[in-house]
Amino acid sequence: MKVAIIPARGGSKRIPRKNIRLFAGKPIIAHSIGAAIDSGCFDRVIVSTDDPEIASVAREWGAETPFLRPSSIADDHAGTGVVMKHALKWLVDQGTPAGLACCLYATAPFVQASTLQLGLARLIESDCSYSFTVTSFPFPVQRAVRIMGDGTVDAIWPENIARRSQDLEHAFHDAGQFYWGKAAAFLNDVVLFSCASAAIVLPRHMVQDIDTLEDWHRAELMFRILQEEKESRVS
Repeated sequence: MKVAIIPARGGSKRIPRKNIRLFAGKPIIAHSIGAAIDSGCFDRVIVSTDDPEIASVAREWGAETPFLRPSSIADDHAGTGVVMKHALKWLVDQGTPAGLACCLYATAPFVQASTLQLGLARLIESDCSYSFTVTSFPFPVQRAVRIMGDGTVDAIWPENIARRSQDLEHAFHDAGQFYWGKAAAFLNDVVLFSCASAAIVLPRHMVQDIDTLEDWHRAELMFRILQEEKESRVS
């Protein structure tokens, strides 16, 4: 069985009720649920939440909420790994274990059904433990600076400041959309950010982490432009 598990706790502090806040006319979690369903990759799409209202919204948009997540793994310190293990162990206890699982974030409105399909194909063909989306940094991270306590600037890697951008290694970061994986890898704590994972590279305009209201506003602007571009190609 292949299952999508969407973590969506109720206690978001920086953006209250973030997981069901309206984004482009519908709860943001609905975008992730819709992409999962449209991909045709999954036998089940499950939302893991501690919040009855989020559970109700998730069901309205086509997901299952067969359990409420314990409060002990629903606070600021509960990582993705422990949430995935809880859901996968629950499935085992029900006699319906998953072979492959995808941790799909609730606040990933740019995720595409086709990218979920690509992630599954990459996981299978690579025989890695995981596959997940990444995107490139827009500026060489090797030339990053830090701001000191007195407001002055210091190079983190001074040896790279004078080097040309094209001579520095390209660096990528997690796109924050989903992690496909073998259920056994999640259950056995196989390290995600390692050679156990295969990468799916996304263009930067399809990636926006949403942690603050500024992030949210930027994501809405990006989403609107992408929708307008899509509509202009159709018309």
